[in-house]
Amino acid sequence: QVRPVESGGGLVQPGGSLRLSCTASGRTFSGYAMGWFRRAPGPEREFVAAISGGATYYADSVKGRFAISRNNAQNTIYLQMNSLKPEDTAVYYCAPKVASGSYHMPSAYNYWGPGTQVTVSS
Repeated sequence: QVRPVESGGGLVQPGGSLRLSCTASGRTFSGYAMGWFRRAPGPEREFVAAISGGATYYADSVKGRFAISRNNAQNTIYLQMNSLKPEDTAVYYCAPKVASGSYHMPSAYNYWGPGTQVTVSS
């Protein structure tokens, strides 16, 4: 199965910005809702944001700071992250939503990418 690949992570100081990208060659995700999740050290993925058609959804912890968008012509999903905090440090993943259920539930998504590390530290 073709999986998306995330990029754009790195080390940034608190208050800084990063833009993550998620793309897949050989497969289009334009017909799917797409989500961004993150995992700090530990087993659980935490919902960050999702996009479905013209609708966007955000975790309370990132609302007003992060913005999800997509460019179907480029088969790419973006996550613009502003005003970053140390607690945003995690590996960030994107995936298509392939099952019914809440946008916040990792179990509704599949074909996870390998992730991109975001570290917010001074």
